[in-house]
Amino acid sequence: MPAQPDAVQPDPQSGPQSDPQLFTWEFAADPYPAYAWLREHAPVHRTTLPSGVEAWLVTRYADARQALADGRLSKNPAHHSEQAHRTGRVGIPGERQADLMTHLLNIDPPDHTRLRRLVSKAFTPRRVAEFEPRVQQLTDRLIDGFAQRGSADLIHEFAFPLPIYAICDLLGVPAEDQDDFRDWAGMMIRHGGGQRGGVGRAVKRMRSYLLELIHRKRADLGDDLISGLIRASDHGEHLTENEAAAMAFILLFAGFETTVNLIGNGTYALLRNPEQRRLLQESVVRGETALLETGIEELLRYDGPVEMATWRFATRSLTIGGVEIPVGDPVLVVLAAADRDPARFSEENTLDLARSDNPHLGFGHGIHYCIGAPLARLEGRSALATLLSRLPDLRLAESPENLRWRGGLIMRGLRELPVEFTPESRSPHVAPEGATR
Repeated sequence: MPAQPDAVQPDPQSGPQSDPQLFTWEFAADPYPAYAWLREHAPVHRTTLPSGVEAWLVTRYADARQALADGRLSKNPAHHSEQAHRTGRVGIPGERQADLMTHLLNIDPPDHTRLRRLVSKAFTPRRVAEFEPRVQQLTDRLIDGFAQRGSADLIHEFAFPLPIYAICDLLGVPAEDQDDFRDWAGMMIRHGGGQRGGVGRAVKRMRSYLLELIHRKRADLGDDLISGLIRASDHGEHLTENEAAAMAFILLFAGFETTVNLIGNGTYALLRNPEQRRLLQESVVRGETALLETGIEELLRYDGPVEMATWRFATRSLTIGGVEIPVGDPVLVVLAAADRDPARFSEENTLDLARSDNPHLGFGHGIHYCIGAPLARLEGRSALATLLSRLPDLRLAESPENLRWRGGLIMRGLRELPVEFTPESRSPHVAPEGATR
């Protein structure tokens, strides 16, 4: 794909007058007018993706909920009628070559039920609550790295490393190895604008490391998620070594990029909506939590981190929104379009942090609802509240039209978010081990 031009701030009140151009860099910068057109004129729309794969886009809220919960839509790429999945044009780049396909995003019941039950123990409300002090510690210490400077790129210096180190802690990756994960993850999220070969190498390195770590942990089990997967395997759950590595891989991949974009997109939306930002900032300073909690949900709806749900494939003919989907066809549910459907959300293009009726689809719906959603919410709340309280005059250092968005189908996020603020006189924390780069 050509280099991405400068992005423009979305103008959700305008829209294309004819069939919109999809998957251009201009579309990546602001997809919402095109999605509004599709919702009205072609809510279940067959299109050719940049990879050459043909797929159906589902853009209305009611249709999206149906599709996300429909058992006739399989997550297993083996049901694809084309051969595209063999060349890595569907799914996560590099996962097939690295033998990491057996994870929650690519399997159906009963295997999905079995693996989800094992992993869900790491994301119970109690376990996530116990992890909150560590997330706050990481949040503060990352901000310490730039707070006295008066400027930062909030993507690379904050939104990106925070979930990487958090999920590494949860998995049980030793502190001395976490910067390697940060490097590999950085290669993976840059694939929209670079060579996919680099992504494949990063995925293979990650798989090799995870297999080695599983071997090491067998001799010294801890209270981390990988140790939990090993214990389950040793006690009759029949979790293979490849399944354990694939599970750790997808938790890292899905767990960090979603949160990167939640923090980045959310901060950007607040900076572009100063009255809403002021209300939230005042609420945080007063020590209140209600507006922060509803605000995270609204930011997930308004410009969420996941633009399209991951791939689904029709195992038999079905009808969505009055359109027949043939057997074997891929279906992509457009969460970003569904979450701005005026048939479900009033003032759908307005950011309202106090919105109470907000059953957004930002984390999906049905049996594949994001298992790491509680952790992502925790990290989002910690990041935004701490930024607003410690850096109260935070502001964009670039005009919105100079910001660039990453390409790619599934995720939606900024490449960088340069900001300025009054420097702190001193930072009371010490940089966390493994978080000094």
